[in-house]
Amino acid sequence: MRKDLNELYKRKEFLKDENRSESVKKRHNKGSRTARENIMDLCDKNSFNELGSLITAGQTKRFSKEELIKKTPADGLVAGIGNINGKIFGEEISKCCVMSYDYMVLAGTQGGFNHKKTDRLISIAKKGNLAIIFFVEGGGGRPGDVDFDAINSGGLDLPTWSEYAKLSGKVPRISIVSGNCFAGNAAIAGCSDVIIATKNSSIGMAGPAMIKEGGLGDFKASEIGPSKIQYENGVIDILVENEKDAVEKAKQYLSYFQGNNPKWKVGDQNKLHNLIPEDRKYAYDVTKILDLIFDQNSVLELRGGFAKNMITSFARIDGKPVGIIANSTKHLGGAIDSDASEKASRFMQLCDAFNLPLVSFCDTPGFMVGPTHEKLALVRKTSRFFINGANLNVPIITIILRKAYGLGAMAMAGGNFHESYMTLSWQTGEFGPMGLEASVELGFKKELESTNSKKERDNLYNKLVKEAYNRGKAINAASTMEIDEVIDPKETRIRISTALNSYSFKSNKRNNFIDSW
Repeated sequence: MRKDLNELYKRKEFLKDENRSESVKKRHNKGSRTARENIMDLCDKNSFNELGSLITAGQTKRFSKEELIKKTPADGLVAGIGNINGKIFGEEISKCCVMSYDYMVLAGTQGGFNHKKTDRLISIAKKGNLAIIFFVEGGGGRPGDVDFDAINSGGLDLPTWSEYAKLSGKVPRISIVSGNCFAGNAAIAGCSDVIIATKNSSIGMAGPAMIKEGGLGDFKASEIGPSKIQYENGVIDILVENEKDAVEKAKQYLSYFQGNNPKWKVGDQNKLHNLIPEDRKYAYDVTKILDLIFDQNSVLELRGGFAKNMITSFARIDGKPVGIIANSTKHLGGAIDSDASEKASRFMQLCDAFNLPLVSFCDTPGFMVGPTHEKLALVRKTSRFFINGANLNVPIITIILRKAYGLGAMAMAGGNFHESYMTLSWQTGEFGPMGLEASVELGFKKELESTNSKKERDNLYNKLVKEAYNRGKAINAASTMEIDEVIDPKETRIRISTALNSYSFKSNKRNNFIDSW
């Protein structure tokens, strides 16, 4: 081998995990994988092409060049271009920008050259229109890179976060978190479209050292933004057991933005008949309905720990990707509160930015009301639901499962039942400007108060509720063209598919971005 080429190969030996055995052993003893192990699992075999591998930490005033090459390979950031899901969608569509902070190098912190590499990869992703998958474990900014002290007083002119944020709505951006993710690393996670995190993760805008120095107390890393808290408050979109599961979910999430899956299977649609109780007051599991209607094993729920009365998921129908919003009667009876409104609104933005049609499953008594909920900015947050729905470029197809009352039901259809590209109802559907019970209580107050006994009042009340139900049931709503059709539940899948195939998609040329919340 030529001497100069031999020099290159010798230098790259320091990048390999097998030559960093002690550090790798520590990672494995913690139940974690190395940055390169995660990337090799994520990318199709032999498809990852690394970039910026020869940089080291900007600490030549503290350590020799040889020490830095050995101890800070790639300056703690493994980055490059690779294929993901290429066997399904083809190599061209599967090319992605992949980056991972290397926790074995200075705790995954962000150094000066590390930032320069990140910025370069973000630029390549922008120019190549590449999705970004970023493993963001690490402790934030690195104060020990003294080589930059003469040219940076605070490093506040770094373009990393603003350039990454500018890609919102342009390319899919996925952050994967395992272990500790603080400060600048957490800011990247928060700017991403989706955060996939392991149960051992902690995510916070400052780590223990910064909190302590700020005079705010001593905390363990595990006490700062633990996964249980961050999943329940909506920061984490998908919670998994370990990094292997995180990689699998990242592949699945990314697949919805890579096109149609040529292979799919369908469940027995006749089973839908038994998934809604005959008693209209009983709750049920709407996820079972979604799993049956859409392609088998294609439904992926986002933010499942937050605002559980509103389901937001991706799925496929005949192999084609779609977004789903659905009311869950198991929580607040399906009523839509502030959190549910924000969850659905942000998901609408995500689907709209990447031209994914929406399918809405409505079973709601309407928006949540009362002084407690008004303290939570209900007026503004529910209105956000209307604004996002009214400005969708993608079609929304609405399926009424049962209750469709008031403004909440209208919001589920994009603003009103005719705003939706197609509005269909199961035979179980019931409609009204407000819940039946409330409408009777308010509309027939005098009649109810004029009764002579509680028994007489109850009889009249039940009679009026029954009459209101008969007026508002699905068949009657369809007879006035308030909705487009009443269907047998087993027809739902074919109706959705037919509607999507009849819709002429237009290119979304607006400068859409997706809110971080």
